[in-house]
Amino acid sequence: MRVIVTGGAGFIGSAVVRHLVLDKGYEVLNIDKLTYAGTLTSLTAVDNKPNYHFLRADIVDRIAIESAFEAFQPDRVMHLAAESHVDRSITGARDFVETNVLGSFTMLECARHYWSAQPEQRKANFRFLHVSTDEVYGSLGSEGLFTEETPYDPSSPYSASKAASDHLAKAWARTYGMPVVVSNCSNNYGPYHFPEKLIPLMILNLLEGRPLPVYGNGSNIRDWLYVEDHARALDVIAERGLVGETYNVGGRNERRNIDVVTRICTLMNEIRPRVDDYRQLITYVADRPGHDARYAIDATKLESELGWKAQENFDSGIEKTVHWYLDNEWWWAPLRKGYDGGRLGLLSAKQATS
Repeated sequence: MRVIVTGGAGFIGSAVVRHLVLDKGYEVLNIDKLTYAGTLTSLTAVDNKPNYHFLRADIVDRIAIESAFEAFQPDRVMHLAAESHVDRSITGARDFVETNVLGSFTMLECARHYWSAQPEQRKANFRFLHVSTDEVYGSLGSEGLFTEETPYDPSSPYSASKAASDHLAKAWARTYGMPVVVSNCSNNYGPYHFPEKLIPLMILNLLEGRPLPVYGNGSNIRDWLYVEDHARALDVIAERGLVGETYNVGGRNERRNIDVVTRICTLMNEIRPRVDDYRQLITYVADRPGHDARYAIDATKLESELGWKAQENFDSGIEKTVHWYLDNEWWWAPLRKGYDGGRLGLLSAKQATS
């Protein structure tokens, strides 16, 4: 099995690459632009394996992507490359449109031309998995879950760009008959997570005795998914998912943001205690513009039709994650020097409403 993975130096992408190379023994070509959030140190476990290959390229670059298809001759494409931080999208939306929309368009077109030229059997077996987010669905109230039939209602430039790319992927399946499958996941966490995101930011701030910034009153709810569970799910969807279908991937682990932060504090109090309770570092800050209240995924379709189950619950996964960051300063320390944990992507109230 020969698989192109885009964005394979990112958080989720590197977990996918490690799983495919080490656990499945697939021949993998990782295509990554290596932006600030992409780091090859997340792939040290595979970088000397003969079935792992790396190409530094921008998915918007059609010549580079066409050449990669021609040279590698993939059986599958797992398209994860994306700009993904909501705060950054608020003040830098152009990068999100270019990568998430135009980049996905380029991937789909290059895959379509490659697929169209294949013999019938290879055409029938080929799959293009477009990996997306639950944020395309917008915000939930206090009850209910996102299903594959939930209407799209994106709130941020990030989620709007992902919604656009989802629609492109589905259109390529319907218009051209290309074997596309789409997945939408809930919030991921785990090892190798760039320290601008909530969980790694909290852990590293605790290690340094710095404030723990929590948006608003911390009541926003997310459904948390351990990244290695997600990697397994994507492999299952690419292998057994039905062409033209969408599969939601969720961990069934809803938590308020403040409860996530206090759980990390509790673990740190147990693992690396200090005189003062770590919870004293919690600091409430002005809320993010357009901050969705609640996300929660119904993964019944994936679980019942394809047989996937999350192996980690939130308590087991967050404990593994905290221990990983404590044990792997070699990975995060260089990244921390370039990003000190400050809040990103904020607008003034006047800008947000104009």
